[in-house]
Amino acid sequence: MAKKLNDEFLFIGWNKFDKEFGKQKSEKAYKVLVDWARKARGQNPKAFDALSEWVLEDFQWTDERFVANEEKLRDTLFCFKEQNIRLRACLKELEPTGIVNRAVFKALDRFDDELSGNTHDGRLREVVASALAEFSVMKDRAVREKIAGHSAGSMHASEQGYINYLKDCDAQIQWCLFMPYTVERQQKGFKVESFEYKTMPAMRFIGKEGDESTASIEDRRELFRALDAMGEYKSGWDYDVLLMHHYGQGVDVEPWHGFWGRFMQVGAPVPEGFMHWDFVPEDSSTPYLTFRSQFAFATFSGDNDAMHQRKGYDSDAMYDVTRNMILGQGVHIPYPDKYWTAEVFLDGHDKNGTAYMFSVEL
Repeated sequence: MAKKLNDEFLFIGWNKFDKEFGKQKSEKAYKVLVDWARKARGQNPKAFDALSEWVLEDFQWTDERFVANEEKLRDTLFCFKEQNIRLRACLKELEPTGIVNRAVFKALDRFDDELSGNTHDGRLREVVASALAEFSVMKDRAVREKIAGHSAGSMHASEQGYINYLKDCDAQIQWCLFMPYTVERQQKGFKVESFEYKTMPAMRFIGKEGDESTASIEDRRELFRALDAMGEYKSGWDYDVLLMHHYGQGVDVEPWHGFWGRFMQVGAPVPEGFMHWDFVPEDSSTPYLTFRSQFAFATFSGDNDAMHQRKGYDSDAMYDVTRNMILGQGVHIPYPDKYWTAEVFLDGHDKNGTAYMFSVEL
């Protein structure tokens, strides 16, 4: 059920699922939450983007519209506060069964902080507090730009805004609810050998688009021979990888793209016919499609078919297990705008992939 907060925005409401939850016990009740989260993940990102665009529309903030718009925005925040209270109560009720991924409580804590104005971005804290305390400051476009940030369709966004952080927090809660089983239960026929977080120096990924079904072995050999010839530009993270992202946009905006290649030194020359993206250690005022070189790194051993199994997983087993370990430790995944992953071929692209990189914010 979708709850229409106002004419512009449509978020997935809680009421119907709250009622359904009360009729169920343990696993079935948790499935109600998972179904709600799955629907919210499909709808809410678009609604947050519409909210950002609305805040930036100058004609919306005339004196004639101002009082009604203040009510709309405050109602939106209130509905999420109320949702979090009720969601937390339901999860606490189920917690003794062991089915709840405890990472969801950290995600709720962070979302509650953001909704109260205690944003973790010090750059925004003062302006958010001012807007929540004295709404008239929203008449200033400079303030609204910091509140709105950017929508997923923006091609020149360099900074997160307050609404972007709300969107991230909402998405993280939903991701946590997609994990009804523990990471250990998901390791069927394989196991995690190692897991760590890394922040690498600035690097440049150089490669070509393709995936394991469209790029032939010979095409890949030619690609990596060209990169082997650039030995003086090695980054120190010299694995063959299949980099995956959505061009810095949400999965609901831009399809999945895979790129065979390697991480090289920042500023490395790009051979003709290749593509490149720059990765930097910290979030800053960088151009669109500059990603962060902060990631979780997991290595696996066991049956190759099992670790690439897709049935029963959101993507495949390596992806799901890596993601769930991150969320289980309360580490933030920059979904969707700066979200990327990479399958790593520790023994070269012509062997099986047995490791995974997953973007995080450390």
